[in-house]
Amino acid sequence: MEKLEEQIAHLTRTVEELSDVIARQDGEIALLTRRVQMLLEREASRESDGGGGVVMGDERPPHY
Repeated sequence: MEKLEEQIAHLTRTVEELSDVIARQDGEIALLTRRVQMLLEREASRESDGGGGVVMGDERPPHY
């Protein structure tokens, strides 16, 4: 009986720890989702303004 009580205590602690991890990850996912949405909106705004003149890699600027 004592062995079962120890297992239940261990499993209860594990469940509580996992619940804390899930709650923390939920907050992180929500924050990252908001940041991605902001970046998408910013990029859409930049594209609609026509001001996206960033040169990537070895692309040549249009004036060459």
